[in-house]
Formats: sequence, C-alpha cells, structure tokens
Amino acid sequence: MNTGKVTLVSAGPGDLDLLTFKAAKAIAAADVLLIDDLVDDEITTLKAAHARVIKVGKRGGCKSTPQAFIQRLMRRYALQGRHVVRIKGGDALLFGRAGEEIADLRSAGIDVDIVNGISSGFAAAAGLGVSLTHRDHCQGVIFVTAHLRDGSEPDWATLAATGMTLAIYMGASRIDGISEALRKTLPVDTPAAVVQWAGTSREKRVCATLGEIAACAASENIASPAVILIGAAIGEGVAQLAARSESMCRLSA
Repeated sequence: MNTGKVTLVSAGPGDLDLLTFKAAKAIAAADVLLIDDLVDDEITTLKAAHARVIKVGKRGGCKSTPQAFIQRLMRRYALQGRHVVRIKGGDALLFGRAGEEIADLRSAGIDVDIVNGISSGFAAAAGLGVSLTHRDHCQGVIFVTAHLRDGSEPDWATLAATGMTLAIYMGASRIDGISEALRKTLPVDTPAAVVQWAGTSREKRVCATLGEIAACAASENIASPAVILIGAAIGEGVAQLAARSESMCRLSA
C-alpha cells in the first residue's frame, strides 16, 4: 500500500464562515480527521461519509491529548495509505506545534500539506474594529505566547521596548503578571484589550489601560481562550467600543 499524506488544516478562530475554500476541500477529501478542541464541531458536516473523526483536544489548564500520541496517530494512519487531516484552531503555523508535527512526519517519509487560516489575533482585532498596525502608532505587530515550553515567560521588557502592538496568546491566566511586567517599560495608560473566543458567537471583549486591564478582565469574567492586545493602535478600539457602548472597563473612573 502506498503511503498516504497529512494535511494540516487551519480552521480559523471558530466561525465556519471564516474557513477557506481550500480547507473545506481538504476536509471533504480526508479519510481521517483529527480535530482540536477549539474547532467548531459543525466542521464535521463538511467531511466525506466514510471519514473517521477523532477528537484530540489540547487546552491549557485542561485535560489534553498528549502531543506524542497525536503524532503517532498521524503517522499510523498515513502509513496505512490514508489521507489524514489534522484540523487546528486559528492558523496551524502559529502556536499550534506544527513545527514538531511537520518534522516528525517528514522523518517518517510522509508528505505534509499546509492550509493557512485566520489566527485568533486577527479575529480579536476585527472584533474590536482596529488595525494591528497603524502608521500613526506603530510599525508592526508581535505575536507571542505568554509562556515558553519550560514554563518561563518571554522577555516582556524587550518586547515592550519595540513599540510594536503585542498580540499575546495563552496569557489569560497570567494577565496580572504580564501587565505588571509590561508596566516596567510601557506607560500605565497604554491601551489594552482582551478578547475571549475571538471570532465566534461567544466572543467577549474588554478594553482598558495597561494598568487596569487585568482587573477589568477579571470583573468581566474573561478567561481562556483569549488574546491580549497591547499598544497604542488598540486605543482606536477603546474609542469605538465607547461609542457603541460595549464592554469598556474604567476602574479608576
């Protein structure tokens, strides 16, 4: 039997309307679907009748499917000649361990295709109605995870000093420490926002200053999965939320 292949499909932030045509075609052609926890369950309506669906949820702070087990499943089915589609939330190439999976599959002689998608950082900005970059405020955006593999944190001072918009993933449970660390470099009134379930029907958002954002997120019960946005460009979102009377926290007011 010929070796099959694996396609890493980016499912986007959760709204099926944001799924690309290429992703939908890959799902329809799959023999086996390995689906992340943050992916909309209705995505399985796009599969072929014969396709097998396996949930391989991975959530911070929750019971998760071990990464090594997921990689073994992909190798096993692909080596049986199956087309395996690994469906990841957001974009597969951003904080989805795609690098580990690609290396593992290629070492086994398995072909890998990649389908890009919309990351939750972009969905969060869209929900706020802001651009992550702005000629008047910053020249770029940095996508960063709130913790490294060994449990340590990034160099927040160096990141803050760039003047870029910071899009911080997997940081909801650490927002107190993150905001405190950033305040050592950034002004306390730097605009900030937290968006939970970005790009889905469950989306919740709160805007405040860097000095207030942690308390505001707690008062609004914002938790994982959430994206934290920090930077001057996010100030545009604060003004727009105020105009629309949506969730803005002003603890000092």
